[in-house]
Amino acid sequence: MDFFRCTDEKHVLQRCNNDGIVSQSFEQQFAVEESVASLYRQFSEELSNQAELTPAGKADQIPILKRSSHVAFLNKGLSVLCDAYECLDASRPWICYWILHSLDLLNERVSDTTASNIVKFLMKCQHPDGGFGGGPDQIAHLAPTYAAVNALCIIGTEEAYRAIDRERLYKFLKRLKTPEGSYQMHDLGEVDIRGVYCAAAVAHLTNIYTEELFDCCAEWVVGCQTYEGGYGGIPGMEAHGGYTFCGFAALVLLGKEHLADAKALLRWVTNRQMRYEGGFQGRTNKLVDGCYSFWQGGVFPLLHRTLAKEDLNTIDMQRWLFHQGALQEYLLICCQYPSGGLIDKPGKQRDFYHTCYTLSGLSIAQHFGGGNIGSTLVVGSAKNELLPTHPVYNIGIDAVINAYEYFKNKQLERREGSNGNET
Repeated sequence: MDFFRCTDEKHVLQRCNNDGIVSQSFEQQFAVEESVASLYRQFSEELSNQAELTPAGKADQIPILKRSSHVAFLNKGLSVLCDAYECLDASRPWICYWILHSLDLLNERVSDTTASNIVKFLMKCQHPDGGFGGGPDQIAHLAPTYAAVNALCIIGTEEAYRAIDRERLYKFLKRLKTPEGSYQMHDLGEVDIRGVYCAAAVAHLTNIYTEELFDCCAEWVVGCQTYEGGYGGIPGMEAHGGYTFCGFAALVLLGKEHLADAKALLRWVTNRQMRYEGGFQGRTNKLVDGCYSFWQGGVFPLLHRTLAKEDLNTIDMQRWLFHQGALQEYLLICCQYPSGGLIDKPGKQRDFYHTCYTLSGLSIAQHFGGGNIGSTLVVGSAKNELLPTHPVYNIGIDAVINAYEYFKNKQLERREGSNGNET
């Protein structure tokens, strides 16, 4: 039982201490810890019962990833969605990506017919002027463009790759680029750090990356790093897990991660792992949320690589710089919905977004690639192991390699018009 952090009798000492000051945020934190504590106690009892009834050496089978239930939930979402998803009508490529990536991590492939149908649907979301919208006949937007390109790369067929109009995608990205180095999310739209990451990710995957597209972007992104160490959406905003991943991953894609204050980032992101729950929060003084298992956890492989370049002797070459076991315990014990799918925290409903990013974070926590390539740390049953995800793009390693290979020799046909501008 000592193998599990959550069953250690001293684990209770990690509970939040309000120093006698009552506040709404403390009451919310206390309520979450109570719900998590209840599940950890239940798990401890199950573990004790298993140890009594199971031969020695066989008591490591729980917690168990409810793989078949999750697969059934995900596959159903490719054909039928409940009314609650009506609000995501402008995020339909995201739903495709969330489901496909989740299935891929679970080592489940959709049928050829289903894959082809998804490609045809995403083609309907592609805007005539480049990029993808949140649904058919919607304006092109960088977020669903990233989701659509990721989904098509996961499918990885000739039909999927050919569905991406790279010429118009390049023009779309160039149109959204601002002189200061940021990206608008859509024509005349808002600027934030997601834009640089989404643009750089799709540009690299489809081999349309140029220095012109990303001139001054690294300097703009660096300006989004806050006094805390994380990244805000724009310069001057509060550090946030999603923005931090996008910002640092963008610097990695730009080859400029050395411009970041890596030690300040390490301090901030390590402090986002909750002492009692084991999962991550998105911002300082916020509650744990399963989706930040990736948005925060995914920063560590990128940061590990950066810090190792600075001083290899100070970096652990066996583990990431967060408690991988504690995160897995939280996800497996507290975030699995009984009938399939994964959740934010106990008491919340399942959805495809949280299923995708909790599984992505679980994969990061299981697979270490910073030193001894191929080393794993799998909590519970060995069958819990997921396929590894690429920490920059958050799609499978093979999907990235195959996309690189397909697009590497395909050049853009950019021609200069009579006015000297590209056409």
